[in-house]
Amino acid sequence: MTDTNKIEFISLKVSEIAPNPEQPRKFFSEEAQDELTNSIKENGLLQPVVVRPVEGEKAPYMLIAGERRWRSCQAAGLEVIPAKVVAGATEEEAYVLSIAENVNRADMTIMEEAGAYADLKAAGWAPGKIAKQFGKTETHITWRLGLLTLRPEVSEMVDQGQIKSNLAWHIAQLNPANQMVAAMRYVRGDFDSEAEAQHFANGLKMMENQTSLTGEKAPTAEEQEKQKKAKAKAKDGLGKAEEVLIPLLEELAEKKPEDLAVILGDDLARHLRVVGRLYAKVQMVRNLLSKAQGIQRAQAEAFNKAAVEVQQEAAAKKAEVKPEEAKPEAAEVAKPVAKPAPKPQPTAKKAVAKPAAKTATSAKPTVRRTPARKAAEAAK
Repeated sequence: MTDTNKIEFISLKVSEIAPNPEQPRKFFSEEAQDELTNSIKENGLLQPVVVRPVEGEKAPYMLIAGERRWRSCQAAGLEVIPAKVVAGATEEEAYVLSIAENVNRADMTIMEEAGAYADLKAAGWAPGKIAKQFGKTETHITWRLGLLTLRPEVSEMVDQGQIKSNLAWHIAQLNPANQMVAAMRYVRGDFDSEAEAQHFANGLKMMENQTSLTGEKAPTAEEQEKQKKAKAKAKDGLGKAEEVLIPLLEELAEKKPEDLAVILGDDLARHLRVVGRLYAKVQMVRNLLSKAQGIQRAQAEAFNKAAVEVQQEAAAKKAEVKPEEAKPEAAEVAKPVAKPAPKPQPTAKKAVAKPAAKTATSAKPTVRRTPARKAAEAAK
């Protein structure tokens, strides 16, 4: 706000004040609003609203800050309320004042805050300037602005408090489809902690950055052998921790502090340092394993998604293409060829039956009768 702006406190009719259509806050809790209305009915309006004069509007004043109070004054039946009038404020200055009024309130949603910063950025404000104006860190402003890539369904989950801002930022780095996967799995309780959900979202991002899930070269025999040895070593180490370290810590945890003071004696400080180092390493390893689990889950999700897409594509092609339309020439072969109806044939004459030929066993050889033979037969 510039030094030339004139400020005065006066009483205004509620009807003389109009809400700001560019108000950064869009959501007002009905329960909180009712509580404020009841308070105003009992005690009156203790903090004046902030307005600026406007020309050419139905109401001569527009709210800069205090819309909740103005609404509750209407609901409480107040006709005149105290107001702080800022004359000469530009629209940008009025907007900044409005954000300052709401940005640190618990009932301003995360997405409303992000949208307000985005408006200032669009007006030419750098994240560093925004941070300085509202007493925030530049990282806070950058992370809030990063939430604006969330799809509407996920934004609503964030506004409703189902997803916290830190996890929301990691989800916002994903493509729209994976945003829904990460958000829905977290909301339905698939993860033991917010950190696990964050690691899963980071794993999905890794999958997105890969050009192909199967495009990597298959490991060589030497690499496979190294992986096999590394796996055996890791399993052996974790197995020893489970078998030896955990029972030892459980045994120590059952003892009383006064007993340990006597048992460990002068070595107590050294053992405390050792356990402190052990705790730090355990925390680090747990974080690494959680990240690894997130990547593993993301890989499974990506492969399952790819498999579903392949199945859906195959089913769609099968539904769209009919066999007879797919290959016309094949369809022609498959269809039975219609034969023309046979033409009526002329009646055939009956064939004269020929005597059946005698079989070789019954037939007698034909003997030629020469004149000499005929004479010999006649003399008999």
